[in-house]
Amino acid sequence: MGKLALAAKITHVPSMYLSELDGPQKGSRQAAIDGHIEIGRRCRELGVDTIVVFDTHWLVNANYHINCGEHFKGDYTSNELPHFIANMKFEYDGNPELGKILAAECNAQGVETLAHDKTTLDPEYGTLVPMRYMNEDRHFKVISVSAMCTVHYLNDSARLGWAMREAIEKHYDGKVAFLASGSLSHRFAQNGQAPDFSNKVWSPFLERLDHSVVEMWEKGEWADFCAMLPEYAAKGHGEGFMHDTAMLLGALGWSEYDQKAEVVTPYFGSSGTGQINAIFPVSPVTGKEVPGPQASVTESFLPGSSRL
Repeated sequence: MGKLALAAKITHVPSMYLSELDGPQKGSRQAAIDGHIEIGRRCRELGVDTIVVFDTHWLVNANYHINCGEHFKGDYTSNELPHFIANMKFEYDGNPELGKILAAECNAQGVETLAHDKTTLDPEYGTLVPMRYMNEDRHFKVISVSAMCTVHYLNDSARLGWAMREAIEKHYDGKVAFLASGSLSHRFAQNGQAPDFSNKVWSPFLERLDHSVVEMWEKGEWADFCAMLPEYAAKGHGEGFMHDTAMLLGALGWSEYDQKAEVVTPYFGSSGTGQINAIFPVSPVTGKEVPGPQASVTESFLPGSSRL
């Protein structure tokens, strides 16, 4: 019935908002903004009606959660970085129907998920920043999925991504985009040193590690990347423990994914973290099953794991 039309790993750095404003950061993130605009353009070209964002700024301590309210409107100030994002206006339409479809299929496949369609909960900036540039005219409906998962295994997040794709293909009449909204390495600059790292990565180790990962993506080395993802998430300070990336790869077929990533915004440093916009072309996988949990992904390195 429906179709996953586009998948991407994207940045949401708050300096993108500062880049719009008069001041020392003005224009500094234009490449990242242009990358979001291009991803939005491609979504329109492909006929996408709803963008589902795996948001690493939505922290949850139990279950997976879907924010599929009918409408979102307000003024957003970041509780983490209020000097970066303050009083940013937003207004987008949600998709309660799709949110409930996604949750139902996740639960049917054994991944406990709750859809919240009647809620006062607004999306976090991992969703709001990308939508500012991709969806200024409210062309797309928006759904946000919790992706800072503190006591969850990465294999469950991969299963969630696959279940959400199957939900779209089996039960939804429309086209959807999945966006993994989070950085690569995410080690912020030490307090007091942030200005020195405005456009840099925290350490040569993390920067080289990130570049190696991007090269793997561009070469399509997915079996190797999926095998190293838990350790990369831990030792590379992956944002949200990289649950957004596991969700995205799960939706694409995990280690059996057969495409090469297309970098839209080249890798860049921001406040010590490593950032990118990259499109992951979607392969048809209807009729297949996502590979079952493997040792490489089940043996989580994340906080709260019994397998530490």
